[in-house]
Amino acid sequence: MEFKVNSKELEKLLNRVFPAVPTRTPMPVLENFVFEINDNLLTVSASDLEISLKSSLGVVADGNLSILVPAKLLYDIVRTLHDTTINFEVADHKKLTMTTDKGEYILSYTDIGDYPEIPSFPEDGSFEDDPDYGQISLKSEDLKYALEKTSFAVSKEEMRPAMMGVLFEFTPDGLRFVATDGHRLVNLLLKSASVENQSRYIVPEKAINVLLKILNEGEFTMNLSKTHISFRLENIELITRLIAHKYPDYSSVIPMENEFKMKVKTSELQSSIKRMMLFSHSNTRRVKFSINSDSIEISAEDIDIGASGREKIFCEYSGEAMEIGFNSQYVNEMLAHSGSEEELIFSLQNPTKAVLVEPVENREDQELLMLLMPVRLNT
Repeated sequence: MEFKVNSKELEKLLNRVFPAVPTRTPMPVLENFVFEINDNLLTVSASDLEISLKSSLGVVADGNLSILVPAKLLYDIVRTLHDTTINFEVADHKKLTMTTDKGEYILSYTDIGDYPEIPSFPEDGSFEDDPDYGQISLKSEDLKYALEKTSFAVSKEEMRPAMMGVLFEFTPDGLRFVATDGHRLVNLLLKSASVENQSRYIVPEKAINVLLKILNEGEFTMNLSKTHISFRLENIELITRLIAHKYPDYSSVIPMENEFKMKVKTSELQSSIKRMMLFSHSNTRRVKFSINSDSIEISAEDIDIGASGREKIFCEYSGEAMEIGFNSQYVNEMLAHSGSEEELIFSLQNPTKAVLVEPVENREDQELLMLLMPVRLNT
């Protein structure tokens, strides 16, 4: 059979799907694109067994097909072509011939039979017969905002698999996003996505990273099951397995008695932290906050190289004078993901207790709460 497609349109499609092709895998079959044509609609899929990506494009075809095509080779060929029409000819001897106005390129293809099945969800969300399924629509910009605010705090430790993803918690108050690595925690409630039934899903970090790259303006549909979650946008669908572990009780670590409040400008604090990171020891990355009623002295010292730095910034603080230490990298990352918040409130109790960080004013449709664990200062 034969089909025709514009090279640049095909390049866009393959570019959307290629992130799901594994770079190293004990299953060589996963190094292929799944090419399927039904009624002049080409759907290309790829999977690394953790995430799967699908995207479709209208083509001119004289039949239907389902084959596997070497992903990297095809992708590299297509993206080097100028804007032209590619004629694909699929022959019975397992050869795929690509012809353009300037050349001919022959690839081998294989049957689709050995490729793992990619989970699918009904497009109309008709899950009446299975209470474990659900569907919800959201604005892409809302999800992107929530993931940008939370995903940096995901744990990298394989010994704590439940924390290696972002928790999606559906509640009557809204959709809550939680990420923590045990040293910092981010808890964001998106009030625009309220549901009656409470349910929890842990989405792996890799899926979050891919999702952040493909989210554009407009709406998307989220389909949910016990084992997988799907994000369906206008021209692409991301399907990922869920982390099948129980997420820790994050609410139990949020202190309720932090009565000392410190208000500070986000940009000023981050600018100072970045400079003090140059002087913090490479092992501890520790910086010290010396907090008084109207100022914070931020200091760091690396005794191994004999370097130190200190500087003072303005703050408004109601509480007892305090010296408290933090990991400078954790503080910097938290501030970097709070850049849209002009001012922050730090709620403290003492130098050994968790510190809460919140915007001075939350957006109307959200509640953002961050937590930062202090580090011990040298006595």
